[in-house]
Amino acid sequence: MDKTYKASEIQIGFHPDGYRIDKTAEPINFYTKWEITPEKKWINPKPTCFHSLPQEGWYKKEIF
Repeated sequence: MDKTYKASEIQIGFHPDGYRIDKTAEPINFYTKWEITPEKKWINPKPTCFHSLPQEGWYKKEIF
């Protein structure tokens, strides 16, 4: 099983509940909440704040 991380440890990553962190993006897109379709596509991103993110269960990525 893949190792998960805390939100504070993520530079670029995602949470299975539809959240992404990308600190290489423009500041408005650092933290986003997405809808996930039945086909597993991520759509309709909305900016959110760090404090509304789940704090545990994150996966690191190299790039989106």
